[in-house]
Amino acid sequence: MEEERIPKYFALKKELIQKIEEEEFIPDDLIPSERELMEQYQVSRITVRRAIDELVTGGYLYKVQGKGTYVKSDAYSQNLFAITSCTDDVRRLGRNPSKKVTVCEIVQADTKRARLLHVAVGDELLWLERVTMADGEPLNYTITYLPRKLFPGIETYDFNTQSLYEVLQKKYGVKFIKSRRTIEAVLTEEEIAEYLDIDEQMPVILFGSTTYGIVQGKELPIESFKCYYRTDQYKFYLEEGTSR
Repeated sequence: MEEERIPKYFALKKELIQKIEEEEFIPDDLIPSERELMEQYQVSRITVRRAIDELVTGGYLYKVQGKGTYVKSDAYSQNLFAITSCTDDVRRLGRNPSKKVTVCEIVQADTKRARLLHVAVGDELLWLERVTMADGEPLNYTITYLPRKLFPGIETYDFNTQSLYEVLQKKYGVKFIKSRRTIEAVLTEEEIAEYLDIDEQMPVILFGSTTYGIVQGKELPIESFKCYYRTDQYKFYLEEGTSR
């Protein structure tokens, strides 16, 4: 800690910034609790709260109600092994998520979609396209297909205001279990660039996935999607455990 001549909250604030900049605390890490910081640095709760509040305001930290305070990332990070909702990812970083649906239609499965989703050619699919935004800024553009026979009435939900994964879990009882994914760098097409508010031919990350879940008591492919991620807004990481 700094010497006593400077305010204690300011010294604590500088100490935490140093830990973040030196990557002792990395993005999305849960920092020590108020009580732990009070004991570690021998300061009052008021001092800890003021330091934390200023770091939140300054963009170093974000709070999740009921869970604690986390290190904020300059870019959204996503674990390639995790099945997560984009809406939840944005909320987790303390920003306001929103969606803009550009396509929501019932279409017939072509040969490719039928193979990926284990349905017959001509079966009905929900075709859903949407932009995910954080505080009004576009982050990614997703094109999704789902088998309508597994999710009757799915087209009636307003995915401008509702999370697709929340609807699948809460309304249809889906339990996500695994996904098969590809990732590649591509140049943006004009329409996608317009939705993402970036220059045409700017590189983006294209993420393809077939997601599997338990639905109606069976393990089935429930979703095929591709998602275009802005490279200035996202980074991806792998998190593995050691085998035994």
